[in-house]
Amino acid sequence: MTTAPAQHDPFRRSAWPRIAAVVLALYIVYACAQLEVSWARVHSGLDNAAHFFSRLFPPNFTRSDLLVKGLTESLEIAILASTLGIALALPIGLAAARNLMPAWVSWPARLLIVTARSLHPVIVAILFVKAVGFGALAGILALTLASIGFIGKLFTEAIEEISDKQVEAVRSTGAPFVSLLTYGVLPQVFSRFIGFATYQLDSNLRNSTMVGIVGAGGIGGTLFAAFQRFDYDYVCAILISIIALIMVGEIFATAIRAIFIANATFADLFRRGAAMREVRHSEDD
Repeated sequence: MTTAPAQHDPFRRSAWPRIAAVVLALYIVYACAQLEVSWARVHSGLDNAAHFFSRLFPPNFTRSDLLVKGLTESLEIAILASTLGIALALPIGLAAARNLMPAWVSWPARLLIVTARSLHPVIVAILFVKAVGFGALAGILALTLASIGFIGKLFTEAIEEISDKQVEAVRSTGAPFVSLLTYGVLPQVFSRFIGFATYQLDSNLRNSTMVGIVGAGGIGGTLFAAFQRFDYDYVCAILISIIALIMVGEIFATAIRAIFIANATFADLFRRGAAMREVRHSEDD
């Protein structure tokens, strides 16, 4: 008499996920106790937050000249840092790609990228403020370093994920290395690189409003001074202006992606916006 073979259970349960969940729950309780997080502190914090937010409104836009000056400086810092950082990140990211470069080139480039990503932009801004003094230059240098770390890492990963067939096809023709990059690598990573670049610009717009808190230029210095004066209605005006600036940057980034990736024209951008509005009106009806 033959016995039927045991069926393999593809959804076999393991005890390790339950153990990991229990360990995580215990650690959360332990961390809350160490950090003195309690319901009493949360309750008092909510009361303080309600009082604080009540003092924010209505926003005060009377000092619009100072507000515009700070926003303009933040925008200039973001654009300059993004341009310089992306321009430097391209060769560094290319040098860090292990499928194109030997180890003695890729590992130092990877070390440089890791170093650029290790510290928060505010910490780097503090270092540059001490090095070059207060002002926009410190903010530009700090965000440039942050851009090198972010764009360099993503660009390296994008190159390492490309298909080797197209690269080998170009290499088999005896083309030089520059042609190999132009026809074998760049077409495979161009759309992703545009996405990386527009996201970094958006990130630098946000960070440029933050590095000013430590004296690296931008609207952050004005925001910090308003907090110190307890001028909360002006703080609300600054926050609303920062949100508006980020929204404009998002619209600009979306347009850039449509132009470079989808080959859209400026007329297409407005046409697409009108088409989306018509779809929304038809859905509402």
